[in-house]
Amino acid sequence: MNKLKSYAASRRGRDTLLSFGIVIAAFIIVQALIAGGMISSSLKGMLVPICAYVVMAVSLNLTVGVLGELSLGHAGFMSMGAFTGTAAAMALQDSISSVPLRLAVAMIVGAVFAALAGVIVGVPVLRLKGDYLAIVTLAFGEIIKNVVNVMYLGFDESGLHFSLVEQNFQLGDGGKMIINGPIGVSGVTKISTFTSGVVLILVTLFFVLNFVNSRTGRAVMAVRDNKIAADSIGISTSHYKLLAFVVSAAFAGMAGTLYAMNFSTVTAAKFDFNTSILVLVYVVLGGLGNIWGSIVAAALLTLLPELLRGLSNYRMLIYAILLIAMMLFNNSSFKVRLLEKRAMRQMEKAEKAGGKKEGA
Repeated sequence: MNKLKSYAASRRGRDTLLSFGIVIAAFIIVQALIAGGMISSSLKGMLVPICAYVVMAVSLNLTVGVLGELSLGHAGFMSMGAFTGTAAAMALQDSISSVPLRLAVAMIVGAVFAALAGVIVGVPVLRLKGDYLAIVTLAFGEIIKNVVNVMYLGFDESGLHFSLVEQNFQLGDGGKMIINGPIGVSGVTKISTFTSGVVLILVTLFFVLNFVNSRTGRAVMAVRDNKIAADSIGISTSHYKLLAFVVSAAFAGMAGTLYAMNFSTVTAAKFDFNTSILVLVYVVLGGLGNIWGSIVAAALLTLLPELLRGLSNYRMLIYAILLIAMMLFNNSSFKVRLLEKRAMRQMEKAEKAGGKKEGA
């Protein structure tokens, strides 16, 4: 048993290194294409949003695929990270001159506030299941969007000023509005880059893969598979459900900060119900619990509308047909047989490895 455990641990390490290698190789290839002038300006402008959506898909897969709970409010956590991270970056613009450091601090701020929102929402909401949980998380996302639409935040020499519904404060000389109600945040200095997006993907992969393959991740999957059985062996279902939900929200907040700092103007309308559904589509098409599937689906489906722009009359039809084809393949018996064969091969390798060590 110990030999099989060590083999599984070494295999997880190889898978993590392989994941990092593939992401870094993709980054190098894209950078080479940019240097060679083989990528258009429109595609270059989509690189940071693709990175943000990849992180969103991986983080949502932690809730939907690993935990097994349907959440439709992921755009709400993304908006929390977007606006709090942008506010932090603008407030620290004079204090932190280093752009990468300022972006990192903004992402951490966005992750903290999104995680706090995850705790506030998760404690009462995770008692629900199925459609009820989906409806409540959907309502949370809409609440966040409407609160931001009536929020006014600015800063001057005396510090931050905040009000709701209407602006009831005056800024001093040199003051600046950060969030201006329905107008959102304007005059943002764009500091997000493709490099920072790839770094965030690597960080997300490192934490999520280690989380899923850890003892905590196995406890979360036990709660997903059978809550009653998990309770019977002493696993705190509420604790592990809330932990996975909060971790997922934190990475969504970081993705929101990365996304927002790529635009000069950010409004709450960018993080509506459609965004939550879009990310959920990435997760479902990539495969529930399949981290790599989420990455591929998010990157491919974000690029497809732009790549099909030349077929202006048929591009959305082709896009819809490809979605249907991916969905059919993802749930087909053909894929199930492939996964079964792969599992059998892995078991045979593990048995052979154990036999060789015993023979030695």
